[in-house]
Amino acid sequence: LIRPSLPSLPSIPTVSLLLTDESSQVSENPLSGHAHPPPAATLIPTLLFFVTPIYRRFPRRHLASTGMIQQQTASTVVNGSRLKLASSLITSSTTASVKSPAPSIRASSEESVPRRSHQTMAAAAPPAAPTATTRPPGTYFPLGYKDAVYQWWCSVTPQMAERNVLSHIPYLKEARENASLDSDKPDPFGPRVWKSQMVELSGKNRALNEYSVERVGEQADNNLVIIHGYGAGLGFFYKNFEPLSRPKGWKLYALDMLGMGNSTRPPFKVTAKDQEGKTAEAEAWFIDALEEWRKKRNIDKFTLIGHSLGGYLSVAYALKYPGHLKKLILASPVGIPEDPYAVNAAMPEPEESTFQNEFTQDQNTVTNDDRNSIMSRANKNGAKNSNNAPKRPLPGWLVWLWDANVSPFSIVRFTGPLGPRFVSGWTSRRFNHLPQAESQALHDYAFSIFRQRGSGEYALPYILAPGAFARSPMVNRIDGVGRQIIEKNGEKLKETGIPIIMMYGENDWMDVAGGYAAQEKLKQAKLQALLKGTEEEKRRENGSAKVIIVQKAGHHLYLDNADQFNDYILKEMEETQNSKP
Repeated sequence: LIRPSLPSLPSIPTVSLLLTDESSQVSENPLSGHAHPPPAATLIPTLLFFVTPIYRRFPRRHLASTGMIQQQTASTVVNGSRLKLASSLITSSTTASVKSPAPSIRASSEESVPRRSHQTMAAAAPPAAPTATTRPPGTYFPLGYKDAVYQWWCSVTPQMAERNVLSHIPYLKEARENASLDSDKPDPFGPRVWKSQMVELSGKNRALNEYSVERVGEQADNNLVIIHGYGAGLGFFYKNFEPLSRPKGWKLYALDMLGMGNSTRPPFKVTAKDQEGKTAEAEAWFIDALEEWRKKRNIDKFTLIGHSLGGYLSVAYALKYPGHLKKLILASPVGIPEDPYAVNAAMPEPEESTFQNEFTQDQNTVTNDDRNSIMSRANKNGAKNSNNAPKRPLPGWLVWLWDANVSPFSIVRFTGPLGPRFVSGWTSRRFNHLPQAESQALHDYAFSIFRQRGSGEYALPYILAPGAFARSPMVNRIDGVGRQIIEKNGEKLKETGIPIIMMYGENDWMDVAGGYAAQEKLKQAKLQALLKGTEEEKRRENGSAKVIIVQKAGHHLYLDNADQFNDYILKEMEETQNSKP
């Protein structure tokens, strides 16, 4: 997409940019396609959310020798030399940097990244080979201060950032009026068209961002719906949309959950007083929107894929709104295993299953290192019988931040020009196995959604305790999925189970033991149904459960090893299509 010319930057005192305490809402100019940078503020305790995992990950002597302590502390934000650097940049770069392209997150140099001009997903070429990248030792945030300020000022709207990511999908063509499906590169599995739109829901400022792919001239008898994890967006599944839309008779949907991604962001609040009520209310905030979307789309039954928090909410949806799922696929779901401390004041810190790994784990470790693989841990502890109960308590200040609803994305919103730099600490590790153009597009996309007004993210402390354990673990509830009484055509019927698939990456920081425990619960539920059910219920029995391990993948298995992930999903789709109604 063409980037409009950058206007001359006014001489703004850098101190006010970094310390002004105003609203962090991003205002968009639809004519220019740019997102005006918000006034910024500092939130030192929130910075420690990122700093502490880094500090504790390395010995203090190593940090001191490499200078990492000075680089990672929150005082960097207000360090005088940094303020002078940012101030001189703003006042002197009005002529030299206007025509230069946005900086790459692959290094702190001024390496440029080519931008696509008026290119749609239909014209996107197959991905190029990944480029090798290196990071200086001890550099946790590879994007330099100058480059961070540049991106903060020149960032495009979230909608354009999403479109740039989706432009890397081959073959699919945008569904537009009077648009021709002819192309230099015809769709070998199509023709297929995609559409992106907002689906309005009831209430004020409630709408879901929807991306769909359908086959032209075919009747879709099956629907596949994908929902993302905490704080993420549908754009991260860009490597799955094309392969998963190949089967005939299927229509694919991907949704941004309410209050996340590019969906609307209404204020989040709960009114319940007890912990159980707060958890139920937080779950309902998301799944009620999903159910309303289903009705808007006039979909009776569908196959649902949920990743991470989306997996947890998918189970909650199946329990609250039974009778609408043909199959449930949980990709590295959060909140499955039980932890006795998750509802207590003294919160635990697990050794292996923790959000800390989401920010510190390098992609090379995820895809190439098997020392932390599930099978390696199974050999030590026994995967099905291991008890990964946390041993050490979390710092009190971190528990306070969690319960006070201070989210990691506050760093991006409240540090203004340094926001892209903090985002690069995650994106440079998460996407460093991808081609440079794709990793840059994902970095821009991540920054565009992370910086938006906080909304759905504030539900997390009501659902999860610090350390990623659920306050109401799904392992204690999942056996009710597909086993409830539903009313159909005025007649009450008992559900007879649905297939449930739990997928984990080989190097997943999410605890696979919870998946095996849930599998056993589901098998016991099926056994009881066969023993106590009527002959008709036994004949219609359709429940099953299995755990799948995706090789060379971590928590983001759909992206870490997209080919194997897609192959597994395609097999499940084929089984669903061939199964009895």
